[in-house]
Amino acid sequence: MDSESFQLDSESLWAWLVNLLSQNSEGLSDKVRFFIPTVDLDCNNEAPDPEVIRQQLNMLYAQGPATWKTFIHCVCMECDVPLELEVSLLSIWGQEDEFSRHPGAGEESCPGPRLHHGVKRPTQSYGSSPRRKHSRKQQLELAKKYLELLKTSAQQYHGECWGAGHTLASPQAYIPPILQWSRDTAPLDTWEGVTGGDPEEAADVDVIIQDLFNFRTHKAPQVTVLLGKAGMGKTTLVRRLCWRWAHGQLDRFQAVFLFEFRQLNLITHLLTLPQLLFDLYLSPESDPDAVFQYLEENAHRVLLIFDGLDEVIHAGSVGVDNAGSALTLFSGLCRGTLLQGCWVMTTSRPGKLPSFVPTEAAMVYMWGFDGLRVEKYVSHFFSDLLMQELALAEMRANEHLRGICAVPALCKVACLCLRRLLSGSSTALPPTVTQLYLKMAETFSPNETLLAKSLLGLGKVALGGLDTGKVIFSVEDISPPVMAFGVVHSLLTSFCIRNHPEHQKIGYAFAHFSLQEFFAALYLMASDTVDKDTLTDYVTLNSRWVQRTKAKLGLSGQIPTFLSGLASHACRAFLCHLTEQDEAWVGSRQAVVVQVLRKLASRKLTGPKIIELSHCAAETQELELARFIAQSLPFQLSFHNFPLTRADLAAVANILEHRDVPIHLDFDGCPLEPHCPEALVGCGQVETLSFKSRKCGDAFAEALCRSLPTMGSLKILGLTRSKITARGISHLVQALPLCSQLEEVSLNDNQLKDPEVLSLVELLPCLPKLQKLEESDLIFFLSLATETATKQSGAPDLQDKDGQKKEQSRSLEIRLQKCQLRVHDAEALVELFQKGPRLEEVNLSGNHLEDEGCRLVAEAVARLHIAQKLDLSDNKLSRTGVACVLRAVSTCGTLEELRVSLLTNTVVLTFAREPREQEGSHKRGAPLASFVSPVASEQSRSSPRVRLTHCGFLAKHMEGLSEALRASCQTHHLDHLDLSDNSLGDEGVAILAQLLPGLGFLQSLNLSRNGLSLDGVFGLIPCMSSLQWVFHFDVSLESDHILLRGAGTGRDALTGGCEPEFPAGAQLLESRQRHTSRSFRLQECHLEPLNFGCLCAALEKCPGPLEVQLSCKTLSDESLEALLQHLPRLPQLSLLQLSHTVLSSRSPFLLADIFNLCPRVQKVQLRSLCHAVLQFSSKEEQEGVCFGFPECSLRQEHMEPLCYALSRCKALSQLDLTDNRLGDGGLRCILGCLPQMPISGWLDLSHNSISQEGVLCLLETLPSCPGVCEVSVSLGSEQNFRVHFSKEEGARTTLRLRECSFSPEHVSRLASSLSQARRLTELSLTRCHLDLPQLTKLLSLVTQPAGFLGLRLEEPWLAHINLPALMEACAQASGCLTELGISEGQKQLWLRLEFPHQADNSEAMALRWDPASGASREWLVARSRRLAHCDPGTDHSLTRQLVETCARLQQLSLSQVNFSDDDDSRSRLLQYLLLCSCELKSFRLTSSHVSTESLAYLASGLGHCCHLEELDFSNNRLCEENIELLIGALQGTCRLKRLHLSHFPLEASSSLALLIQGLSHMTLLQHLCLRHNKIGDVGMQSLAAILPRLPGLRKLDLSWNNIGPAGGVQLAKSLTHCRCLEEITLGHNALGDPTALGLARRLPPQLRVLCLPFSHLGPEGALSLAQALEQCPHIEEVSLAENNLAGGVPHFCKRLPLLRQINLISCKIEDQAAKHLATNLMLCPGLEEVLLSWNLLGDEVAAELAQVLPQMGQLKKVDLEKNQITARGARLLAQGLVQGSCVPVIRLWKNPIPADVAQSLQSQEPRLDFAFFDQQPQAL
Repeated sequence: MDSESFQLDSESLWAWLVNLLSQNSEGLSDKVRFFIPTVDLDCNNEAPDPEVIRQQLNMLYAQGPATWKTFIHCVCMECDVPLELEVSLLSIWGQEDEFSRHPGAGEESCPGPRLHHGVKRPTQSYGSSPRRKHSRKQQLELAKKYLELLKTSAQQYHGECWGAGHTLASPQAYIPPILQWSRDTAPLDTWEGVTGGDPEEAADVDVIIQDLFNFRTHKAPQVTVLLGKAGMGKTTLVRRLCWRWAHGQLDRFQAVFLFEFRQLNLITHLLTLPQLLFDLYLSPESDPDAVFQYLEENAHRVLLIFDGLDEVIHAGSVGVDNAGSALTLFSGLCRGTLLQGCWVMTTSRPGKLPSFVPTEAAMVYMWGFDGLRVEKYVSHFFSDLLMQELALAEMRANEHLRGICAVPALCKVACLCLRRLLSGSSTALPPTVTQLYLKMAETFSPNETLLAKSLLGLGKVALGGLDTGKVIFSVEDISPPVMAFGVVHSLLTSFCIRNHPEHQKIGYAFAHFSLQEFFAALYLMASDTVDKDTLTDYVTLNSRWVQRTKAKLGLSGQIPTFLSGLASHACRAFLCHLTEQDEAWVGSRQAVVVQVLRKLASRKLTGPKIIELSHCAAETQELELARFIAQSLPFQLSFHNFPLTRADLAAVANILEHRDVPIHLDFDGCPLEPHCPEALVGCGQVETLSFKSRKCGDAFAEALCRSLPTMGSLKILGLTRSKITARGISHLVQALPLCSQLEEVSLNDNQLKDPEVLSLVELLPCLPKLQKLEESDLIFFLSLATETATKQSGAPDLQDKDGQKKEQSRSLEIRLQKCQLRVHDAEALVELFQKGPRLEEVNLSGNHLEDEGCRLVAEAVARLHIAQKLDLSDNKLSRTGVACVLRAVSTCGTLEELRVSLLTNTVVLTFAREPREQEGSHKRGAPLASFVSPVASEQSRSSPRVRLTHCGFLAKHMEGLSEALRASCQTHHLDHLDLSDNSLGDEGVAILAQLLPGLGFLQSLNLSRNGLSLDGVFGLIPCMSSLQWVFHFDVSLESDHILLRGAGTGRDALTGGCEPEFPAGAQLLESRQRHTSRSFRLQECHLEPLNFGCLCAALEKCPGPLEVQLSCKTLSDESLEALLQHLPRLPQLSLLQLSHTVLSSRSPFLLADIFNLCPRVQKVQLRSLCHAVLQFSSKEEQEGVCFGFPECSLRQEHMEPLCYALSRCKALSQLDLTDNRLGDGGLRCILGCLPQMPISGWLDLSHNSISQEGVLCLLETLPSCPGVCEVSVSLGSEQNFRVHFSKEEGARTTLRLRECSFSPEHVSRLASSLSQARRLTELSLTRCHLDLPQLTKLLSLVTQPAGFLGLRLEEPWLAHINLPALMEACAQASGCLTELGISEGQKQLWLRLEFPHQADNSEAMALRWDPASGASREWLVARSRRLAHCDPGTDHSLTRQLVETCARLQQLSLSQVNFSDDDDSRSRLLQYLLLCSCELKSFRLTSSHVSTESLAYLASGLGHCCHLEELDFSNNRLCEENIELLIGALQGTCRLKRLHLSHFPLEASSSLALLIQGLSHMTLLQHLCLRHNKIGDVGMQSLAAILPRLPGLRKLDLSWNNIGPAGGVQLAKSLTHCRCLEEITLGHNALGDPTALGLARRLPPQLRVLCLPFSHLGPEGALSLAQALEQCPHIEEVSLAENNLAGGVPHFCKRLPLLRQINLISCKIEDQAAKHLATNLMLCPGLEEVLLSWNLLGDEVAAELAQVLPQMGQLKKVDLEKNQITARGARLLAQGLVQGSCVPVIRLWKNPIPADVAQSLQSQEPRLDFAFFDQQPQAL
């Protein structure tokens, strides 16, 4: 365009533009304010003036081409512009090179944009001129002018914030959010801390703002931190504060400065505080020094606000003259080092605040809107009264929408969508936040193309900013069309940024930060430039707290939530229009997001991440995802120390609706929105609800009371440290009577007064199930009295009424501590206690009862019926009083423990439940009681433990004490007696030993720390024979530990205070004797030779089997010899152990000769010359004796005497000499002695520094060692060297050599040795550095008279094998090659040679071809080409050998082989092999890609395989045409016995029909596998029709085939004729009960395996199958996993002797349904595995299993993972194991068992496995 025409066009357009905008002058003013934030427009013009419009256009034009082009795009979008004019505008003024030629460009200059806040500032920077001195009056005048200027600036700037362009157009329209002050920092003690109620009645907004500051304090620093999630209105509130101050409504402050960290982030140079205030905010007109001095002197009236602390990017840095970064200055203000005494306020999202924020800072939490505030906002938003009423009605009816509107930023979005709904443009309100944003976006433009480009453009800008930490953009960052789109629809805001006194620019940001996150998420989901991997990287769960290494919170906190919302199916149509992609493309991206969320849900997550995941799940609207998350949540869900809103709790509650089992919610230290509990209305899955937060208060309690009556499963309620006063209690008193199911209520630390406590006590009759009410110093324990006894009595109505009264009676806990009670008060107390309610606990400690008072109370305990504990500690009890108390309690039948310690003044009596209570509890859990016999149960209830420690008892006290103990034993059986930490000495213990028979059957006696000597210990040993209950005697002289224990008690039975593992009493003594050996442990002692004579003499009369464990620091050879000499005196000895005892180097020879002294020895092991174990058999004749001397520093010179001593043992079975120093010389010595040592088991010489020479020496001796059956040697890091022997004559030998590094000169010796080993049948050489020439030499030299020799070679060079060279090497072998296997992937070669060599080998050769062998395939291709082109008479030895070998080929297996059309030579070779292999019986082609042409060759070859018996085409990618071709080739394979077509695409009807036609001719078929083929019901019906023609069918696998009940019923009918079926696998089909019922009527009698997992079976179908299985005596395995068997468990009435495995994993089985489970197991004596994980089984089933465990001799594994078994059930299982069960492992992971209890149980019984991974030891 030439200059003249451009001038004419632009002038006309300019005039037209002025005329157009005259009609919308207000909109033009908005645009000017947006693009030039510093401009001050006169808004008082009543009528638009063209000249004013022209000036405003010139101002916009002067901002530059980018701003002007954006403005032109705004005009075209917003105004009704004809198309031709729009084209002209964009073509003329939308070009970069045409911009400067506008006629008005130089004619009218736009006044420069006014600086920050509309006030012209001087250009001189602070500190650039010298200071001038002023008088005090002048200083005050300068400061006054500056303060007025500051206030005027704030009025102008913040007035614009509430001006045009906002929906709420006036300052009065501001709706204050809910504010809550931290309890620890609340400025006013009388505050409730929450601004609630009607926002207009909340003391007005000014009061709210005024209350943000505690003006009563004068301490510095005075810091307020305003915390709230994104969108809560933090920035709006601080701007509102500035606006109020500017209008004189916050007069306590003279100066208020507002900074935004997002703008301060752009400042990279260091600043001083005056520069921050004056250069970057507002400069004084003159002398800034004087003004700053005034601010310093009046700092207590200065407020500095820093918005967005969480957005800080740059770390703090310090320079000279107190200069630093913005963060450093903020830190100084907070610490009080700068502007001391000033007020500081900052806003932040919740997170880890910087360390410089004072701990005493006032924390104020913003919770957004409640219901009243939402309605107020809606009323202001809709000016039309009718629309307002309709909108309010819709809002009140839609609870979910009100929850969304709790976030003020979302309230406007919701109102926009609501306006569209009410206007008829929309049909329904979106249910999620993401869909609200999408609904808002749909209203932006009717042009879908423009909308898509604009939305994606904004999304790209938003994502780029989040990735780089940018929230402020320049005009260059956003293209004009995208900028115009954001301006027109108010998506972007603008402001002036001043980085330097003389430099400023315009910055742009999204209207709200969550808006930027939404557009970023939209771009991630919709842009084809973002791949799925990148998409998944953004689906993460962020914790609310930052890590210490991070300087700030992440800027992408809500992106995962928005991505989850976009993954909803409801968003698919919008995304398809936006991306112009089909639903498959969009759906795949949505599925990726859901898949990542599901993966995250399977992990162990913290509380904040669970909240984030719940929000994401709610946004997706995926019920399956919500259900999966609900089931994955832990039983105890804890939230600690992070803020929670009502929306957060609502998201969790929404997830819990999909949970099947109860859950415990624990909120500890979490700031909670006051109305937060309302989200729990109707949440029936919560069983325990606990709040511990000083930020709750009465408003919180009031909201909670609205939810409590609707939570039907709630049993425990805790409101600890919650600042609840009388007001909150009044609401609780009204709500709690409606919660009759409550069992425990805790109101600790709420500072309640007596009236409130009394009102709570008055509630007790209204809560029949309440067991505990706790409030600080008062605890009420309440329990039902005789509920079970009343129900059993069967009395008339009168008795029933009395029983109901008893049922409501309560028990009470009484504490009268330090009340100066004396002896005369004891009788009065006893009388009062008898008249009062039932007592749970009585605490009388810290009084002056003395001996007599304690005796009186102790005598009365039998009449008081105390349920748990009586505490008489610190009452000046003497040693004489101890005996009196012991006699006094002899009449109490419920005493469980008496614990007395005069050193600590402790006297505590613990009681068991009364017999009537136990009867009731046992009735409620009958299986738990039935585990123990009635006699034993009764004894366990009346068997107390007496602990009299630190009482100073001497020998002279024993008679009186024993008399008291005997008196106690006359009324009830004594269980444990603890007399430790006294001064009995040898004399006292001897007296006690004489009196012990009169005390009955104890379980333990603790005499530790009583000053016993070794003679005193020997004097106690006869108790092991005289007292039947003593099974274990543990002594440690150094630590003075003396403990006598019965069978089945832990070593810490007394010291640990734990309950006994088994009930006491003589009734169980006989069973214990069968399963428990007696043991004597003597540790930390010094023994001389004479001591062993005394010891053995004392042990002679001890019944067996007996275990003796000794631990001495050192033991001389004389002492060891003395010990060994006395061993024949102990025929009952089964184990002798010397641990931590240093022995001499001569000890191995002494122990090696033990067989001559004691022929009963079975095992001798000496390790490191300090740990010796000798095991003995009950009879002298043994099959073999095991000797082991590892780590004993044995050398070559030691071997001859050692072997001589061992040769005298005629039954030597095993010899372990590992980790010694034998070397090759020691090996030769041992090999020379082998003929004199007839070892029958194995010889282990590992880790003895043996080299290749030693290996060759071993091989050379093989001919002289006929008993060797296996040699395993590894000279690498493992250093293994083991030789196995066999007693069988003519046993074959296997030789395995690993990492032996043979050199070429070793090969000849190796071959010679192998040739001499006539019994050698297999040789394995793994990484022995044997290359191809050495292999050739070895094969040519090895020869044997007759037989077979297998060679397995593993070397790195086999990964790139040269097959012709290898075949040539094989041709050099002395024997005949019968098998060849090559695996390049595993780098292995397998050869099988037959000797002698035969020219015409009759043995068929099996050729194995590994697909990983690329070189082998190339060689076969080359061979096929030569075969195709060479003359048949050509003399080619390798070709002839291949032809001759394959003529008898019987098995051909190919896996992962590609047959493509590019090279058909491979296919032709395969065809050739099949044609030549007339005797081929097995052909496997799996996991391969076969082209159509290649398949034709294959089909041609298969057609000639008449003897084919097995065919496997699993996992091949074939099209329908190829399938038909292949199946057609099978028509002649009438001898086929096994057919595998799993993962074979048979969904095509023609392919399936052709297969069925072929199957009808395979009458010999025995195994048919069609897994994963999508056969469906129609295909199944066709297949069922031909199954009767396969009478020999034994195995049928049709799992994963989309078979429903229709196809399943037909299949069941067809099995009538398949009477030979042994295995039926139909899992993962929706078969249902109809199929199960049909199968039950037709199960073949020969059935061994029935697998129906995930088959949609119910209890009816499962029970019918169980009954039918009784007619299948050969059944071995039954799997009904992942079916719903909640109504009943399969049970049998007949024995199934061969059943090995029952799989009932994840079947929703409960205790009641599984009550016959134990009986079933008894009918299956051969069971090896019982799999019951992921069910709902509890302690009842655990008790049943514990009963039968000792009787299940073959059981190897019981899986009870993820059930509801508690610690009680686990203890019962442990008891069942100890009773004689041989089960190696019981899995109990993920049961509600505390970690410490699990650890304790596992230490007592290692076969209980609580770990995630199976810790069962692997079999060697």
